[in-house]
Amino acid sequence: MAGRFEPLNRTVVRGGRTAVPPGAGSSVGVGGAARRWTPDGPVDLGLTLGPLRRGPGDPTFRTTPDGSVWRATRTPDGPATLRVSRSGTDIDAEAWGAGAAWLLDRLPVLLGAGDDPAVFVPRHRLVHASHRRRPGLRLTRTGLVLESLIPTVLEQKVTADEAYRAWRRLVRQYGEPAPGPHGQDLYVMPDPRTWALIPSWDWHRAGVDAKRSDTIVRAVRVANRLEEAAAMDLPEAARRLEAVPGIGPWTSAETLQRSNGHPDAVTTGDLHLPGIIGYALADDRDADDAAMLELLAPYEGQRHRAARLILLAGRTPPRRAPRMYRSDIGRF
Repeated sequence: MAGRFEPLNRTVVRGGRTAVPPGAGSSVGVGGAARRWTPDGPVDLGLTLGPLRRGPGDPTFRTTPDGSVWRATRTPDGPATLRVSRSGTDIDAEAWGAGAAWLLDRLPVLLGAGDDPAVFVPRHRLVHASHRRRPGLRLTRTGLVLESLIPTVLEQKVTADEAYRAWRRLVRQYGEPAPGPHGQDLYVMPDPRTWALIPSWDWHRAGVDAKRSDTIVRAVRVANRLEEAAAMDLPEAARRLEAVPGIGPWTSAETLQRSNGHPDAVTTGDLHLPGIIGYALADDRDADDAAMLELLAPYEGQRHRAARLILLAGRTPPRRAPRMYRSDIGRF
């Protein structure tokens, strides 16, 4: 697998690198619908689906020793579980639940069939090397907005560990066991009504402050309108999401990268990303958003892909300050 010997530091993981064992998945065969798809080029399951994983122990995402990636989700047709694995040059998929047909029908798009990496032209030596080492990087497109929006809101202005902990707790407490074979311990996230009815004390116990929980509640109350953004172009989709108070450019970009798979949905307003890109491309660890966008200007139309390749390269500025303080308001 491309890039298998690189260090899996936080920056690489943030670039969407999820380790998938090299085994060849075999059919589970427990009442699931199945599909085999032959992509038109290499597809690295770990790189393509990795951005959908929200930290270790994500109850909606699993990899297994046989080389399979499991994903539990809530489709427009209902809860569903998807398992994908490689079989030579083909991709095998099985799905269970009310949304199984919906997931299998959209399998190629989920695995980057709508993405065209051939149009990307590296302009920096580091980007070229990272791109060459990852021929199987495709940008996923889930077609589902809320499932990416909610964990992204949880990640606002807190450490990744805090956000992942909150996501795990809330999904396990208010979600439902995923359909399909037992033993994967997968959960489907709550539906919009359930998110809206979570009491304030349970948000608090999960370590989620009122600002983030209020944003999520406002979003789920207009869930149908937000889901329409999955079929919009990038500017229109961003405007639709950012019409909800509490959702700004950072949150909309991080969401649309996954739901819409847009190669130019570059993240701005991030605490670390400008410094990482500035250091990687210009040895400028103090770069701000303006400097980052200037460095990424040669990749106009493909800036998100370029940023991911830079993150996956793992070249980060030496640490010179303590880590961001971790808090747990659930203990107060």
